[in-house]
Amino acid sequence: MTTLGVLQILVFFAVILAVTKPLGAFMTRLFAGERTFLHPLLRPVERLIYVLGGVDEKEEQRWTKYTASLLSFSLFSFVVLYLLQRLQGVLPVNPQGFSGAHAPSGATAMTPDLAFNTAVSFVTNTNWQSYVGETTLSYLVQMAGLTVQNFASAAAGIAIAVAVIRGFARQQASSLGNFWVDLVRGTLYLLLPLSLVGALFLCSQGVIQNLSPYTQVTTVEGKTQVLAQGPVASQEAIKMIGTNGGGFFNANSAHPFENPTPLTNFVQMLMIFIIPAGLTYTFGRMVGDTRQGWALFAAMSLLFFAGVFALYASEQAGNPILAKMGIQTAATANQPGGNMEGKEVRFGIAATALFATITTDASCGAVNGMHDSFTPLGGLVPLFNLHLGEVIFGGVGAGLYGMLLFAIVAVFIAGLMVGRTPEYLGKKIESKEVKMAMLAMLATSAAILLFSGITAVIQFPKDAYWNGSYGPGVGNLNNSGPHGLAEILYAYSSGAANNGSAFAGISANTPWYNLTIGLAMLVGRFLMIIPLMAAAGSLAAKKRVPVTSGTFPTHGPLFVGLLAGTVVIVGALTFFPALSLTPIVEHFLMQQGRLF
Repeated sequence: MTTLGVLQILVFFAVILAVTKPLGAFMTRLFAGERTFLHPLLRPVERLIYVLGGVDEKEEQRWTKYTASLLSFSLFSFVVLYLLQRLQGVLPVNPQGFSGAHAPSGATAMTPDLAFNTAVSFVTNTNWQSYVGETTLSYLVQMAGLTVQNFASAAAGIAIAVAVIRGFARQQASSLGNFWVDLVRGTLYLLLPLSLVGALFLCSQGVIQNLSPYTQVTTVEGKTQVLAQGPVASQEAIKMIGTNGGGFFNANSAHPFENPTPLTNFVQMLMIFIIPAGLTYTFGRMVGDTRQGWALFAAMSLLFFAGVFALYASEQAGNPILAKMGIQTAATANQPGGNMEGKEVRFGIAATALFATITTDASCGAVNGMHDSFTPLGGLVPLFNLHLGEVIFGGVGAGLYGMLLFAIVAVFIAGLMVGRTPEYLGKKIESKEVKMAMLAMLATSAAILLFSGITAVIQFPKDAYWNGSYGPGVGNLNNSGPHGLAEILYAYSSGAANNGSAFAGISANTPWYNLTIGLAMLVGRFLMIIPLMAAAGSLAAKKRVPVTSGTFPTHGPLFVGLLAGTVVIVGALTFFPALSLTPIVEHFLMQQGRLF
């Protein structure tokens, strides 16, 4: 590792630390219904939305009704987005003439299975893409479909996090707030202003934003090339701020039209983390003890640094096979020993390692390099981040409520150690809360492991539908051996974790992958939220118990260590067998001179 690379990481973290408190305090006031500096401008708009939607902002909802509102909103969003994709050929703002069921030359058709996968992906805040964006979707679908869902799914995640916080903060209460009010406020006062500022900044740095047809140019070699363009900056801003991921272009944030400079690269990484980090402070303020929020922030930071420096060190060490052949030093004279395969030369190893860690710590999925080209241990870090549940700051809302699940398990373990009923924030953690936490964790893990295992061994009938590119589960891999298995494991891990990034070595646009990854996304989103909301409703109904000499403090270094340890141990125990067959064994084989 280089001094400059380490400094980049530390500067990034310092900026995140600086914005956590002010943004967290703003969100506290916002979701408490208090006045903010944006209210003079946006409050009339908020009232109008409630009138048009028939929402009584003073009405509170029980956890069951709150959750039902989320589910109904998500179902409606899915149907609209699916229809937009299938009907894009007859809809306006489609200068390239992309169709729903049939694709022009060089484009991808939005078949029923692909439209299903994409609709589920963007509704669940996963943004997995089994298609090439610039050759598949019209401008209308990109804006009215994908970009709108980037806002909606992110705001829904924030709303769930706020409801869960209320479950810990309230006592002897039967309600957790109003989903529709939280959704509107998260969108109107938080996501829209941040995205507007972010999009204008990106435009100023060279990210394109237009509705023009694609441009055909002549290269210096005399050949023709089509330059894709479109409303990129507006989608780029919310995809980062809402930790959505995806991208207008297939190359994602490695594309110069999405991410033109090292400055935009740095700002985009900040966009991913600012809301998840701020929510930790919001949690502390809403439960009446900011130390609790900083404890969560500290546990997340500890895991973040462990991951980013492990990945950076592995990529900087490079491939020992090339070093033995005398190739690496000559090929990478400017960065001796570094693995630059799959990385943008504009950003280098440190910024790529930082980006890969951030995007898989959060449920973002945007990438500025190809994880498939990382060294085995370098690829292990983003994969393991997915297996931890993306609770290291995590997605907007999802990271906080995911970490709170682990906090429930951590205090339960602490209670077992001393033979005392576990407590967290003055609430007794009893069997119902622990069962709901474990159900949420097991559902996601089962989706990853079961779908990965079945895909690795299944053989489809050799008929006209499944033949060719629709062959066996392993027929669409670009690599064999443990690396190929890692591609399958990463695909389902990314889907179930609602991340959306890809190892970039698997062609997943087949009926099997589209349907099964779509199902994994649904499990990872809703079979985590429903048990969590049940636990939050149970906690809200309880009264606080007084602090005694036997109460385990949950704001100090001991709890931070216990919480971080619980996250790692649960992830390791669940996924170590799968990881030992993929990046871990690949690393040892690489040391023996074998590549895949």
